[in-house]
Amino acid sequence: MIFRETKLKGAYIIEMEPIEDERGFFARAWCKGEFETQGLNPDLVQCNISFNKKRGTLRGMHYQCAPYEEVKVVRCIRGGIYDVIIDLRADSKTYKEWIGVELTAEDRRMIYIPVGFAHGFQTLDDNTEVIYQMSEFYHGECARGVRWDDKSFRIAWPIEKIIMSDKDIKHGDFEV
Repeated sequence: MIFRETKLKGAYIIEMEPIEDERGFFARAWCKGEFETQGLNPDLVQCNISFNKKRGTLRGMHYQCAPYEEVKVVRCIRGGIYDVIIDLRADSKTYKEWIGVELTAEDRRMIYIPVGFAHGFQTLDDNTEVIYQMSEFYHGECARGVRWDDKSFRIAWPIEKIIMSDKDIKHGDFEV
């Protein structure tokens, strides 16, 4: 596995290293030992799947607050997404900065999202499927979100026609 740290400290793009032959390929998509070697949290307790019927579907920007903050490892397994993370760690040099990265079923890349980040994505294709591995169980009382179009961040989403849940639309602007 290849780990490439992003400009947001602690957030990584992860690439598999496929071994190919005439049958196809074999690759490691998860390895506790490799995550530990990188100094990343390898303790994943839950796996979620998000299926999205329509291109332009936007989910986010979500996080869990203390004491149930979570690490996420996200991979698109069908179609493509524009995945966005925002650094909400008040003591970070990149506080309130964000990055967006395209993840597709074809490139098989993943993003490691550390504790203290909000996360969301927009689908680039119809019938897109995303898998999340989580370091913490879901705790609804600690679920939080910030607006997808909050002026504090100015995220440049790739598709103008957005499909969202009422819950995500109602997220408030970010407050320190």
